[in-house]
Amino acid sequence: MKYRKLGKSGLSVSEMALGNWITHGAQVDDSTAQACVNAALDAGITTFDTADVYSETRAESVLGASLKGIRRDNIELCTKVFHPTGSGPNDRGLSRKHIMEGCEASLRRLQTDYIDVYYAHRFDPDVPLEETFLAFSDLVRQGKVLYIGVSEWTAEQIKRGASLAKELRVPFVASQPQYSMLWRVIEAEVIPACEREGIGQVVWSPLAQGILSGKYAPGKPVPQGSRASAAAGAPFFDRLAGQWLREETLRAVERIRPLAEQSGLTMPQLALAWVLQNPHVSSAIIGASKPEQVKENVKAAGVGLDAEVMKQIDHILNGIAEFDPGKTC
Repeated sequence: MKYRKLGKSGLSVSEMALGNWITHGAQVDDSTAQACVNAALDAGITTFDTADVYSETRAESVLGASLKGIRRDNIELCTKVFHPTGSGPNDRGLSRKHIMEGCEASLRRLQTDYIDVYYAHRFDPDVPLEETFLAFSDLVRQGKVLYIGVSEWTAEQIKRGASLAKELRVPFVASQPQYSMLWRVIEAEVIPACEREGIGQVVWSPLAQGILSGKYAPGKPVPQGSRASAAAGAPFFDRLAGQWLREETLRAVERIRPLAEQSGLTMPQLALAWVLQNPHVSSAIIGASKPEQVKENVKAAGVGLDAEVMKQIDHILNGIAEFDPGKTC
């Protein structure tokens, strides 16, 4: 495993982070989740990503239990706040009340005293940004949060947040956007804005919800046991996967397979290595429903791709990959 600084901060993170959206507390049982976490630790992964909303808060609890006994200073534990975690009017959003209460609840579920990176899971247009960042500032001062991040914020929203963070002296160091060969909307605006502010990218869905794994063949049914099969019916997942489960896209992905073989990589390894070629990416989040997936995917860490391979990927996905920054999730 290789390690990179998170933006211009002093925090080092593993090039690959283990995330548990869809998996822990839902798709896999607790013993399998433990096995995946152990495989990640054995591979040198130190960065673990979750959110209060994943599997209706169960994902945080499973991750906390799986990491019990691990030296806390050997890992970076990251979670998020914004989406509903209850039925009350204040059980959502980025109000001071929800952030402070959400943080306390996450700390209990994760069985820890502090969160390394606490993300605003989405931008909240209904709450003054000053209120949100003042709450984050207080959590930092209390030692319950070390660094602040945001997920799926636009470049303009990031600029506004960074300005407040400087004023309040809050270490705003991370952006967590979707990023893959197929989804490149951060390249035009978000990455330049973050570079100016010293903010690093911790990207999710580097395999485009498994589409870039090569397991979805054009003209054939979705394989049983695949992520698309297991998560079918979840509106957010269906929207993400649906944008790529098209014949044209799947045929293009098949044309990438020889490039993976030429590089001595599997399709998932090529997709992860491609994301990590971007110097602005500090870490790529991988998911796993079995430990073998972790063991295989981490082999992409530290891999350098030939410039010609990168050029051919761009050519194959021309007209298919999404670049429009207006489509930030």
